[in-house]
Amino acid sequence: MTQRIALGVAYAGTGFQGWQRQANARTVQGELETALARIADHSITVKAAGRTDSGVHASGQVVHFDTISERTDKAWVEGVNRWLPDDMAVRWVARPGEDFDARFSAESRQYRYLLFYDRMVNPFLERFAVREHRALDVCAMHEAAQHLIGEHDFTSFRAAQCQSNSPVRELRSIQVTESAGLVIVTVTANAFLYHMVRNIVGALRSVGVGQNAPEWMRALLEAKNRHLAGRMAPAHGLYLERVEYASRFRLPDLADFLVPGGK
Repeated sequence: MTQRIALGVAYAGTGFQGWQRQANARTVQGELETALARIADHSITVKAAGRTDSGVHASGQVVHFDTISERTDKAWVEGVNRWLPDDMAVRWVARPGEDFDARFSAESRQYRYLLFYDRMVNPFLERFAVREHRALDVCAMHEAAQHLIGEHDFTSFRAAQCQSNSPVRELRSIQVTESAGLVIVTVTANAFLYHMVRNIVGALRSVGVGQNAPEWMRALLEAKNRHLAGRMAPAHGLYLERVEYASRFRLPDLADFLVPGGK
């Protein structure tokens, strides 16, 4: 009998060529499917809530797969983790039912982007947060970010390679805060366009260093012109932090799996 399993997966994206399986590259999906197949004793195909790019991290990625094998929850977590590399891990397992889909059942997604100010290279942070050599005005960045809340056409923050049918998304919250030396941009939306978060952060950095006023963000949104937004922020500061689903799927409390700087 086939059953559907959901997993919470965390990984440091630095050593991966993104999420999606590729024939001649190390990817998160490839490593996870190989480890799962060892436990299931048959080939496994996993589907994710979001396909992260090369270098992007996740503390709250959610995946699902179907299996004919009867295994304990411990086997799906600890057993799989024994076959995974050190830069990724299964954090939890759930049995949400056959109608669950990690991607299409998601009600919202939350990303977190980490920045820090330092004029010199910091070997403890460089791989997992983006260094800004100029001081950032966090209050100005937060003020600018509030112009993006709501349902809008986010063409100004959409990558040219984006294949979504519509540029309209509902951005439900965005906060820019500072904690323990990190500047943290936390963004929640029903869904995101390709490179949308990194392009938003790139624009916010220009506000933070005083190149643009907070009101510029509203004008940029209304312009619907990606070329006006400036340079996209690097991948290694971005984390897929949380994916929300209806309570009927009985997934664990995802607040237990936040990235550094979380509550």
